[in-house]
Amino acid sequence: MKHLNKLFVAALLVLGLNTYAQDEDNPWAISFGTNAVTNRFGAASEFSDQFGGYFKVKENWNIIPSVSYATISRNVGGNFTVDLTGSVNQIEKIVTRVPGTNDYEVSNPGDLNYYGIDAGIRYSFMDLFGTNWFEPSVHGGGGYTWIDDKGNGTLNGGLGVTFWLAKNMGLSFRSTYKHTFEDRAEASVPRHIQHFAGITFKFGGKDTDKDGIYDKDDACPEVAGLESLQGCPDADLDGIADKDDNCPNVAGPLEFQGCPDTDGDGIIDKNDDCPEVAGIASMGGCPDTDGDGIMDKNDECPEVSGPSANNGCPWPDSDNDGVFDKDDLCPDVAGTKANRGCPEVSEDVMKKLNDYARTILFNSGKSSFKDETLPVLKNMQKIFEEYPQARFSIEGHTDSDGSNELNQTLSENRAAAVVNFLVENGIRRDRLMSTGFGETMPIASNKTKAGKAQNRRVEVKLIK
Repeated sequence: MKHLNKLFVAALLVLGLNTYAQDEDNPWAISFGTNAVTNRFGAASEFSDQFGGYFKVKENWNIIPSVSYATISRNVGGNFTVDLTGSVNQIEKIVTRVPGTNDYEVSNPGDLNYYGIDAGIRYSFMDLFGTNWFEPSVHGGGGYTWIDDKGNGTLNGGLGVTFWLAKNMGLSFRSTYKHTFEDRAEASVPRHIQHFAGITFKFGGKDTDKDGIYDKDDACPEVAGLESLQGCPDADLDGIADKDDNCPNVAGPLEFQGCPDTDGDGIIDKNDDCPEVAGIASMGGCPDTDGDGIMDKNDECPEVSGPSANNGCPWPDSDNDGVFDKDDLCPDVAGTKANRGCPEVSEDVMKKLNDYARTILFNSGKSSFKDETLPVLKNMQKIFEEYPQARFSIEGHTDSDGSNELNQTLSENRAAAVVNFLVENGIRRDRLMSTGFGETMPIASNKTKAGKAQNRRVEVKLIK
């Protein structure tokens, strides 16, 4: 696998030198990236559930964190391209249907090696959308897939899209359904979907003089020129012979030996760092409007004096709390200097959080929430967002009904469920921790119904 990574880096260095690309001039393309395999499609018994696990990455997808596929492509004319893809993976999750039911279970077959070699033809719909950066496509073909020492041929089909970030480089994504014709219960290679994500480079064209005109169309391929003259140069026609012209390619007056001074500041353009704006010699011909010693073109605040350490701008304090943004851990929320610009969590805030926490309702004997609890959790989330650097401990407690072991597990799971909800809704996980105390820390008697209700609770503590 490490050799594939080295090959990928080498391709970036080599192909990155080619700065122009067009389909007709660059018929070849190579792609590298990662792939994921899921057989949820093949395990489904009803069409309505065929794509049920498509986006369940953690549950159903097999992914290795490395370059795990490579594709070489050749445009064969029009919108058609042929592809050859090789891929590897590690199968740690297989989705199977429980016999006699419509339920599924995910099992680990023992880290099986997955190898695939596929060929196909792809049709681009870029012309249909009228863009040069968004390229959806459809593809079909066949291949052969091995899972450990067992292999089978597949009939393939799928969809893809490439986002061209530059003329010759893009981000590619595609999903391919691989169909085998074996009985699903006895298949050596089950039907499955393989997803691909990677970087694609086009290449094959040649432009020696880098003037944007490919050699095959360039009448002067060794010297950069104009498109209107088929790539050949044009003298500046300023009335001064090129041999006597210090600027043979730019028209200028005899006063400056043929060199222009566009901004009229007495500094010829080739020596002027700001040839279109009058400036001063000490600044290389550039202006310094605010007089802070930083030329305007490098000054992010040319009208207001500021230190060079902040690119000529005064230090900002976005939240007006007296702590500069550069030193403020919470630049968008007013805080205190003692807390490095972040708001401090007061006892009133903690009381409000715990008032909400004690109203969280779980389904009986479970860590899942009742529907009426969701607004409570949302209100807690908003408070956590107001204190982006504060850390909190979520603690779960139960009454004394049931065994100590079950109560301990239930309290841990309920505290973890609250943390998971907050993380899924944008709160950083490193700000939260969860723990359970079971029935060991009652706040009321477990001998009454009301006391038990108080003991079944979630509490929030500030981590200092």
